[in-house]
Amino acid sequence: MLIETEPTPNPATLKFLPGRVVMETGTRDFASPEEAETSPLAEAIFALGDVTGVFFGRDFVSVTAAPGVEWPSLKPDVVAILLDHFSAAMPLFRQGSAGFSVPPAESDIVDNPEDADIVAQIRELIETRVRPAVANDGGDIVYRGFDKGKVYLQMQGACSGCPSSSATLKNGIEQLLKYYVPEVTEVRAV
Repeated sequence: MLIETEPTPNPATLKFLPGRVVMETGTRDFASPEEAETSPLAEAIFALGDVTGVFFGRDFVSVTAAPGVEWPSLKPDVVAILLDHFSAAMPLFRQGSAGFSVPPAESDIVDNPEDADIVAQIRELIETRVRPAVANDGGDIVYRGFDKGKVYLQMQGACSGCPSSSATLKNGIEQLLKYYVPEVTEVRAV
């Protein structure tokens, strides 16, 4: 088995491609070792001690290194863990734990029922145009709400904490949404 790697726009995050499906549906973002307790794979990666984030996408795993950690020293250890896990066909999650993510966040905005058509358009654009592009960079983006022209989105995986994420939001996603949905005035990260 060969695990390929790709850089992401976030220099702290590397995208690992095991050549097989990682998550059949959804995504899963782990921002701490405590959150990783539901997944033996994420827990093993966090156990390296030099990791601040693990993200499971459809066909990749993104890993974020701690500040000051260089990828040449961390990468072989992550690859070894991934090889062991996928070669042994181990489960991604412990029995009884939630497999996929996009859990509701406390900062979710409750959409106004009068905005249902606008929200449907926004969600459709995010699903069909934005999420596939963001996944190519080792991350995900989650809709969190629409209120008075403002769209609230959460960046995950390689996109969370990426130096270029604000440019992606403002120059890419915001412009796209404004073009197709004139009611959108701004896009904000939560």
